[in-house]
Order: sequence, then structure tokens, then C-alpha cells
Amino acid sequence: MGSSVPAISFCFLFSILLFIVTCSASYYVCDADDDGTAHLHFYMHDDYTSARPTAMRVITTPSMKSESSSPRRFGDIVVLNNVLTEDPSPNSKAIGRAQGFAVRVAEGGIVSDLSLHLAFEDGPLKGSSLAVHGRIAMERQVRESVVVGGTGHFRFAKGYLLSKNYDYNLKDGGIVEMDVYVSHQH
Repeated sequence: MGSSVPAISFCFLFSILLFIVTCSASYYVCDADDDGTAHLHFYMHDDYTSARPTAMRVITTPSMKSESSSPRRFGDIVVLNNVLTEDPSPNSKAIGRAQGFAVRVAEGGIVSDLSLHLAFEDGPLKGSSLAVHGRIAMERQVRESVVVGGTGHFRFAKGYLLSKNYDYNLKDGGIVEMDVYVSHQH
């Protein structure tokens, strides 16, 4: 009788530890079903101004009279290598990168054609990626892009991404909150 109590206690403690590790490893997977659907939630840090920026305007066009005060102009091309984190804090755990480019496509307003790969570098989706494409109109509170494919866990992925500014300005960049709803085969 005395030897079974420590064994039960060990099993109980091991189960709790396994639960905690599993929960902390799936921090950005809000909901994943066995049918191949998932909801992911994370934050993208878009940094134009630090000593090591993660977003850089590589082509800039001559200023048009109506846009002379805008930090982003029609024809500009921006390359992105933004950090993805589990929380909005810049010190939050990094889970991957948003890598791609945006082309400013509207003469009036800030509208971009965005091509982005969400590359997961940590956690349960490490080594997987999602390919996202969309028209991003910055004046919209919530912007929608399409998930056009993926790799690893997200082979044959399709779905959509909703993004909204968490703390953002066009001059410096900032933090964008992202929710991805995706179906896939794995």
C-alpha cells in the first residue's frame, strides 16, 4: 500500500507537468480540430526605425504633390522580415517571422499589395509556414487577406487572415494583431 501512493503521486505530478508543457507549447494555436482546421493568434512587429529594422523601403518613388507629407507613397516597395510574437510586448516570446514584401498600389490613401510568408520557428508549428496574399488598405480597422497555401503542418492550406493595428503608425511601424483561420491536410 505504501509503495502505490508514491507511484500515484508521481503519475499525477507527471500528468500535470505534461499538461503545463503542452499548454505553453501551443500558445498561439487558439483552436485546432482533428478535421484539419485551426485558429492562430499572434502579433507582428513592424519596425522601420530601429538600428536593426525589420521592415525596409527598398524602392521609393518621387513625391507626388498630393502625397508629399506621407511616409509611404504610390509605387514604394517595402521588404519585410518582421518578428511574430505570442503577445503584443516586443519582449514577448518570438514564434516566427513574417517575411515578404508590400507594394504601394494606390495613388490616394495607403493601400498595399501584400505577399507574405508566416514562417513558424518555435512551438508546435516549428518548420511550417503559411503563404498569405492580400490588398491591405490601412484606413480599414480590420483588413482581410487570403491564405493561399502552406508547408509542413499546413500543406494544402487555405483560409484567411484578419489583421488590425494594435499600436501602429506609418512613420515608425508598430504592432499588428493577427488572427489566422485555416483548413489544411497534414
